Amino acid sequence: MILVLHFGTAHYHVVLYCIILHRILYRNTFISLVVAHPNRVFSSPAGLWTVFTLGGVGSKATASPELSSPLANQSLLLLLVLANLTDASDAPNPYRQAIMSFKNTQDSSPFPSSIPHAFQINFNSLYTALCEQQTSDQATLLLYTLLHQNSNIRTYMLARTDMENLVLPILEILYHVEERNSHHVYMALIILLILTEDDGFNRSIHEVILKNITWYSERVLTEISLGSLLILVVIRTIQYNMTRTRDKYLHTNCLAALANMSAQFRSLHQYAAQRIISYTCRHLRRYVYVLDKLYFPHSHCSTLQHCFSTLSDNGEELLSLTCSHILRSYASSLFSLLSKKHNKVLEQATQSLRGSLSSNDVPLPDYAQDLNVIEEVIRMMLEIINSCLTNSLHHNPNLVYALLYKRDLFEQFRTHPSFQDIMQNIDLVITFFSSRLLQAGAELSVERVLEIIKQGVIALPKDRLKKFPELKFKYVEEEQPEEFFIPYVWSLVYNSAVGLYWNPQDIQLFTMDSD
Repeated sequence: MILVLHFGTAHYHVVLYCIILHRILYRNTFISLVVAHPNRVFSSPAGLWTVFTLGGVGSKATASPELSSPLANQSLLLLLVLANLTDASDAPNPYRQAIMSFKNTQDSSPFPSSIPHAFQINFNSLYTALCEQQTSDQATLLLYTLLHQNSNIRTYMLARTDMENLVLPILEILYHVEERNSHHVYMALIILLILTEDDGFNRSIHEVILKNITWYSERVLTEISLGSLLILVVIRTIQYNMTRTRDKYLHTNCLAALANMSAQFRSLHQYAAQRIISYTCRHLRRYVYVLDKLYFPHSHCSTLQHCFSTLSDNGEELLSLTCSHILRSYASSLFSLLSKKHNKVLEQATQSLRGSLSSNDVPLPDYAQDLNVIEEVIRMMLEIINSCLTNSLHHNPNLVYALLYKRDLFEQFRTHPSFQDIMQNIDLVITFFSSRLLQAGAELSVERVLEIIKQGVIALPKDRLKKFPELKFKYVEEEQPEEFFIPYVWSLVYNSAVGLYWNPQDIQLFTMDSD
């Protein structure tokens, strides 16, 4: 098939987009593209790159990596470059306008007259291709671009009944976070955040039951809902970030996705419920440990330090009864102090610690710098637990079971000034179900405890649970997103384009305000 494009024609942008997107969809169909220019004629893809890069490319001397469709890869990279060209109110980017407005071939409604660069493609084929190609940065970036900028695509995808085909590859990217570059992880995470903005999505993922997730290695998952798996992977990503990369942007967006889902948690897998509670407890212990170091930097409780050090990275191990008793006693006295002069005392302790270190020009320890981050994570996790208990308690006996199992630690935070308000409902649930378990006698089996919880849910007076504003977070791009996306896209072109050689010495970087 030969297609000729004339520069300057009104429909040039539309046709170019159709060609590129169809090349991605129909990877087995060869498209020969000829671009007509007043002085030259170029064959695709090398000719297109010569036009758009002003002659900055040539042939690679080394062997190119094997791809299922090099032309599809080149087309996708070109699409991303064009879509991320400068966009201004007085000079809008026609490529971005087109990608924001194209519709499904099954949509017969007319395009608004205000959209000059409109076209239609088969959404089902596009969806299938996107699901299959999420192992590459460029495919994930395209998925993000479409979900964020094209409401037609977003509505179509959220209405699909096979969302697991799209979500599972995204979760696998996050699960193998240590093997991915940070940009790829960010894009995958933001895609999840955009999806969780929709309540229908948050409900439906708990209805999709998966069998034998082989790439999840922490535990054998013979049967689990897509929603519970999403929770496990996101918590694992937060944990990896808190212990390795310490990127506030990453853990904030992870927590936002969990918060969006929390009111629709349904039939949580016992392991997912356990991880929600154990991860929260890990940070509660960490919080106590950091406060101990701040308030008593020269004589901190060595036993408490030993208790915390016994926890492994995944936070699953329980402290011994002796260590737990010491932790509870210490936390109780410490929180009594905090309840009176929390902010003032903490500020004085931090300043004192800074003063003792300033003479040697030693930076503030990580544990002191991390205190606010730890408190923020604890607060958000408690809000997520509270949201689930308030909105879907009767659907989640496993979460109540996990909460009761760790109730001793939660009880120490009921009067903490930073968490006192959000702890009211959690404390009410713990007290109510603990009383019913006490009445049932000792040495209860797991099955019997769950039965008591299910019966107790019916008897729990819902009006006693305090109502909080709904947890809802919406993804919004930064004011100048091009500062992130343009370098990212061109790094993909440099590293992934097949048959194109870039001389590193000829590459020049400019600031966004350069003339």
